[in-house]
Amino acid sequence: MQEWLRLALRRDVVRRALIMALIVSPILVLINQGDFIIGQDTSRFSWAKVILTFLVPYAVSTVSSVHALRQCVDNTEN
Repeated sequence: MQEWLRLALRRDVVRRALIMALIVSPILVLINQGDFIIGQDTSRFSWAKVILTFLVPYAVSTVSSVHALRQCVDNTEN
């Protein structure tokens, strides 16, 4: 677990995950909160959903990057 966290907190992994979250998340927010944004349904807006919408792409990118890094290390050791 410590190795996983070390890789997940690497500057390049964090940067890549932030970029992915900043690209993908606004699109997902528009899909999920579009009615509120265009003013048709203000009763269903949820900041919690918006925050989670940004966290999910960040987490997916981080997990993918860590997996790829670990796989590279495993391949060079064999």
